[in-house]
Amino acid sequence: MSQTLAAHEGEIALTLTRIFSAPRSLVFDAWSTPEHLASWWGPKDFSVPSMRADFREGGAWRGCIRSPQGQDYWAHGTYREIVRPSRLVLTFVWEEQDAMDTVITVTFDEVEAGTKLTFRQTPFPTVESRDGHAEGWSECIDRLEAYVEKSKGDPEDGA
Repeated sequence: MSQTLAAHEGEIALTLTRIFSAPRSLVFDAWSTPEHLASWWGPKDFSVPSMRADFREGGAWRGCIRSPQGQDYWAHGTYREIVRPSRLVLTFVWEEQDAMDTVITVTFDEVEAGTKLTFRQTPFPTVESRDGHAEGWSECIDRLEAYVEKSKGDPEDGA
C-alpha cells in the first residue's frame, strides 16, 4: 500500500492506495451496506457493534467501533456522491467535542491486477491527527482486503 501524508493546497490530507485482486464492483459493494461495513470497518481487533447506512446520495450513515478494551467510538456522516462502481464521496466526523468534519473520497479503478482503491480524507487540523488516522484507516483497508478476498470465494456471503 502506498501512503501520502502531504498537505495539498494548504490542507492537511491523507491518501492511501491499495491494489485488490478482486473485481471493482466487489470492492465497491463492500462499502454499500451496513452488513458489509460491519465486517471490516475499524482498526485491527476492533468490533462494530452498530452500523447504519442509507446508501444513496444525501443519505446518512452512523457507526460505532469498539476497541478491544471496550471503548466505543461513534462517527457519522452523509453520502455526497455515489458513482457505482467507480467513486464514493462521504463526510466523516467523530461524535466528540470539537471534532472536525472531514470529507472522504474513495475511487475504484480497474487495473490489470484487479482494483486500485484510492482513499483520500481531508482536512485534518494537525499532522498528528492525520497520522493517527493513517494508522487506523490502513488497518481498516487491511480488513477490507481480507473481507473482499473471503467474499470472492463465497457467493452467498460476498460483498
